[in-house]
Amino acid sequence: MNERSKTMRGVWLTGHGDFDKLELRDDIPVSEPGTREVLVRVAAAGVNNTDINTRIGWYSKEDGASEDASWTGEPLHFPRIQGADVCGRIVAVGEEVGADRIGERVLIEPCLREANGQELERPWYLGSECDGGFAEYAVVAARHACRIESALSDTELASFPCSYSTAENMLTRSKTGPGDRVLVTGASGGVGSAAVQLAKARGAAVIAVTSPAKSEALRRLGAERTLARDDSTVEKLGRDSIDVVVDLVAGPQWPALLDVLRPGGRYAVAGAIGGPLVELDVRTLYLKDLSLFGCTILEPEIFPNLIDHIERGRISPVVAETFPLEKIAEAQATFMTKKHIGKIVLTVDAR
Repeated sequence: MNERSKTMRGVWLTGHGDFDKLELRDDIPVSEPGTREVLVRVAAAGVNNTDINTRIGWYSKEDGASEDASWTGEPLHFPRIQGADVCGRIVAVGEEVGADRIGERVLIEPCLREANGQELERPWYLGSECDGGFAEYAVVAARHACRIESALSDTELASFPCSYSTAENMLTRSKTGPGDRVLVTGASGGVGSAAVQLAKARGAAVIAVTSPAKSEALRRLGAERTLARDDSTVEKLGRDSIDVVVDLVAGPQWPALLDVLRPGGRYAVAGAIGGPLVELDVRTLYLKDLSLFGCTILEPEIFPNLIDHIERGRISPVVAETFPLEKIAEAQATFMTKKHIGKIVLTVDAR
């Protein structure tokens, strides 16, 4: 590393609140990689719901509280560099990491089981419990910097880590396989569009819930059928007609998602953009022998499987728009309109 690499440009989240809590700086110290760690020069980083949710304190279950407003329910330490979707190259390594890894192009696994040279009792998320990719450099345990061989651009690759690993985790936990009928809510977003592709790759028949304007795009990604967000799923699909629900919305229409599941069906959830509080008739749950899966922590095999999907060309990136790092507030504002399909990605140019 040269002298110019002692500080870096990046975005600090300075507290819970509005866009004014995002502070672009060019004097953030660059951390040296510790034992079993690598330093990654960030090329691009994707924007996620969790970036906004963390900033506004959405994860807190107490009105007006911020102490538990993180993925894990633990206090968030400020300033924090967010960004869970990272593509870049390894530029330095710590002790116990081979120097031959320098120069590798990598995707960073967002769900961390090791940090600061220690195994974690409870996994962290990149950009939440530790600094992430909205900066020129990021330090991460070497095991979480996964080599990628692909002709895709850095921007395209940065669209994969968080959304696609979340979708793959939901499909893995729900044991989605050939012949399953899968209903995906919020299908035009990053996780939803990933779930459509990954479920189809597993041999499932996919029904996507989206807006009419985005219907054709979802069909091109692999959905056999689409429903409008205001449609009655029971009327359109019939009761007991779906094997797996991949839900990213929740909200007031949630009870119908269990109604359309067949007896023995599986429900996986990793988001609640329609509202986190839902009404559950417990009789539906036990009389139909349903299985419900909350999906945040990635199973160990998920990210290696995702890398394999990318390298074999089984899935395609869906990048809606790109912004330079300094326009992060504009990128998040665009993200929050929900008019896009796929991912919004920040580019991090070298100085």
